[in-house]
Amino acid sequence: MDRRKFLSLAAGVTASALAPARAAIDKAKALNLRITDLKTFTVNVGSVNWVFCKVYTNQGLTGLGEGSITSKEATLSQAILEHHRYLAGKDPTDIELHWQAMFRYPRWRGGPILNSAISAVEIALWDILGKALNQPIYKLLGGAARQRIRLYKDVGSTAEAFLKAKEEGYTAAKSGFIRVDKELVVPSLATREAHKRLADVRKAVGEDFDICIDAHGQLTTTMAVDFCTRIEELRPMFVEEATQLEDLGELAHLRSKTKVPLATGERSFTKYGFADYCSRHLVDYVQPDVCHAGGILEMKKIGILAETYRIEMAPHNPQSEVSTLASLHVDATTPACTIQEYNPNRTPWVLDLFGGGATVVKNGFAELPDRAGLGVDLDEKVAAAHPYKPVNRPKFVFSDGGVADH
Repeated sequence: MDRRKFLSLAAGVTASALAPARAAIDKAKALNLRITDLKTFTVNVGSVNWVFCKVYTNQGLTGLGEGSITSKEATLSQAILEHHRYLAGKDPTDIELHWQAMFRYPRWRGGPILNSAISAVEIALWDILGKALNQPIYKLLGGAARQRIRLYKDVGSTAEAFLKAKEEGYTAAKSGFIRVDKELVVPSLATREAHKRLADVRKAVGEDFDICIDAHGQLTTTMAVDFCTRIEELRPMFVEEATQLEDLGELAHLRSKTKVPLATGERSFTKYGFADYCSRHLVDYVQPDVCHAGGILEMKKIGILAETYRIEMAPHNPQSEVSTLASLHVDATTPACTIQEYNPNRTPWVLDLFGGGATVVKNGFAELPDRAGLGVDLDEKVAAAHPYKPVNRPKFVFSDGGVADH
């Protein structure tokens, strides 16, 4: 077959493969959807507030998104509403165009507030598109790359908590381990006791259960090196946020000192924030958060970046059912995503908030979402019954009274 015939055949095959996608988009365009309103809902869940947005359209379809971010929830709600004047009257299915506009037009870009606001809106736009086409979002992102999605569960730092997760069918779980008593950080005690706790957990769960550790940015550079080298023989799956974000040299320094797999990314934003992690192989796992990193399509792009450099992706997700489902839609289509954080809240009124929820978990794996769009809605009356309340995070200090990271 000569080159001309080959290219002609390839073009025909490509056109045939893309025909269903084009037909689906044409179907969405035919609805003549236009954005009519944008609202936010901030819901107090005890120690945190969740921040949601709804995008409304002229055809009655609505989209739900989340941007929940600790300590800055009221500010985030207003940042989401800033997008109303841009979005009003526009076609909600032009998702990439709107992302670029929300990110680039204001000139000031980046950071936790602005990116979380964009993420919330972007997730809601995907929800609308999925509902318009009567398809789960992951089907519109290229379809499944796996049959189910492995989860690790957030638990307490005791052997009993890990054993319970194992009994529930999970093959991995995560905890903090770093000891802080009454908000006082004593470096030698913190790392020594964390090592002991981890040893107890490893003995309890056996060799084949994966233990994930969230250092939560609490460690100084010296503490990070001490802790990670101490625990090497206990073989954790990864140590998350062992260093702070400001200096990648600190992460590279730790990387050179330890064999423990490293992970980071929950406080990084867009593909640009993950480029060095991946290209320099500074971590083994990147952990974008769909509510902060830029939304569904941006996390998909981060997953492609990770795949390119053979870095695994383990998305961050301590938020609500909305965050979980948005993450699962990306996970389903992303080969680099090997495990997903899961933090279920089974409080009755929280279940009512999401109509019972849509995440299906069997033996530590999430089933692929099967409902149109995101797969869940927000009960506005339940949300109104649990309004925003200011929440103060712990204020960690060293023995001299200096501020410690948390």
